[in-house]
Amino acid sequence: MILDLFAGPGGWSCALAALGIRDVGLEWDPWACKTRAAAGQLTVRTDVAMYPTHPFVGRVTGLIASPPCQAWSMAGKRLGLLDQPLVHQAVADLAAGRDTREKLLASCRDPRSLLAAEPMRYLHALHAEGGPQWVAMEEVPDVLPLWKQYASILRSWGFSVWTGILNAADYGVPQTRRRAILLASRTRTAAPPPPTHAKVAEPVSLFGPGRARWVSMAEALGWGATDRPTPTVCAGGGPGGGPEPFPSGARKTLTDARDRGTWQSRPETVVLQSRREGAGWAARHGSRENRPAGGPAPTFTAEAHRWSWSLRSNNQANATVRHIDEPAGTLFFGHRANECIWIAEPPKTSAAEQERSAPESIRITDTEAGILQSFPRDYPWQGTKGQRFSQIGNAVPPLLAAHLLAPHLPATLNPADFTLAA
Repeated sequence: MILDLFAGPGGWSCALAALGIRDVGLEWDPWACKTRAAAGQLTVRTDVAMYPTHPFVGRVTGLIASPPCQAWSMAGKRLGLLDQPLVHQAVADLAAGRDTREKLLASCRDPRSLLAAEPMRYLHALHAEGGPQWVAMEEVPDVLPLWKQYASILRSWGFSVWTGILNAADYGVPQTRRRAILLASRTRTAAPPPPTHAKVAEPVSLFGPGRARWVSMAEALGWGATDRPTPTVCAGGGPGGGPEPFPSGARKTLTDARDRGTWQSRPETVVLQSRREGAGWAARHGSRENRPAGGPAPTFTAEAHRWSWSLRSNNQANATVRHIDEPAGTLFFGHRANECIWIAEPPKTSAAEQERSAPESIRITDTEAGILQSFPRDYPWQGTKGQRFSQIGNAVPPLLAAHLLAPHLPATLNPADFTLAA
C-alpha cells in the first residue's frame, strides 16, 4: 500500500486518483476526514503521533508525509523555528530506535512542532522490514533543514535522496506556492520532476517545445465563462470565510446585481491581492462592522465595472499583489488575519465619484480557492466555510503532488487530468 501521513483533505490522494492509484490516509481533523470520505478516499481517523506502526510493517511500498505546517508557517507565530533543535533531536533519536518524544514535547513552545518528526518513527519501523521503496514529503520552506537531516539518515539506509524548494507554479498550479520537498527512492535516482511551466513562456528549440507560461488565475478560474461560480457579496465575515454578516434573506449575489444591469464583469481589470492591512484599509474603504443587523445588502452602481478587483487575504503589514493574468500568491486560511476577500481598487477618478460608485467586498468562494490549489472544481469540501477554507489552505496542490509521485509509480501523468476550469 501507499501510506499518507497527515493526509488532510486529500491533496496527495487526489493526485494518486488521477494516476489510477489509491492510498490509505491517516488524518485527525474530522472535517478533513469527511471531505476525504466524500471524495471516496480511504482514511483512518487517528492521531498520527499515537497510531502504532506495526499494522503497516512489511506492507508499505510508498510513504507520503505532509506534517502540519502551522507551527512553521509565515501565517502563524512560527514557534516551530524556536523548537527546531528539539525536532532535530527527536528525528535523530527515532532514527536510532529511541522514542524521546514525550520528554522533548514538554519543552516545545508549540506542541505541533514535534509532528514534523513523526515520519521518522514510521520510516524506522518500515525500514526494518525492507520498506518503503520510495518517500515523498512536503512542508513550508523553513522546514528544509529538517528534510536535509532526514536525507542524511535515508542515504545511510541505501536511499537516493533529493531535497529542495519547488514552486508549484512551475508545474501548472495557478499559485506561486513554494514548498520544501524531500524525494527518496531505493530503486531510482531521486530528482525533482522537470518543470513544465515558467514565468515567461519559452520558445520552441532544437530540443523540443519550451515550457509554457505560468497558469494565470483567469485561466484556472475560467474567468468570464458562463459556468463560473458566482461569489457572494458580503461585508466581512469570520476567519477564512466564517459567519455570514447578513441575516437570512438579506444576502445578494453578483448574479442578482448583474441581472439588474447594475454590474458588469470586466475580468481584464481584476487583481488578486494578498494584502496585510489593518485599520488603514477599513479607514479607506469604510468599516464593515457598523452595518445594522437588518441592513440591506450592498448594491453595485453602473460605475462598478471600472474598478479593479483585488483579493485581500490577510490584514498584516506585508502584501503580495497579483493581477488576474498572473498566478495567485500563496493562499493562507484558518485565521481571522488570513481572510481572503475580493476587494475593489478605485478607478482614477475624483474622490466623489469613487465614493458614489464603490462596490462592497466579495469573499472568495471555497470553489475558487480550491481551484487555485489545483483541486477539481467539484471537489466535495465538507464543513463550515471556515473549516473548508482551512482545509484548502493546508492542502498539497494535487497537480504538484502528481508531478512528484508519477516517477515512482506505474502510471503516466496526463496534465489533461487536471483541467482546472472544467
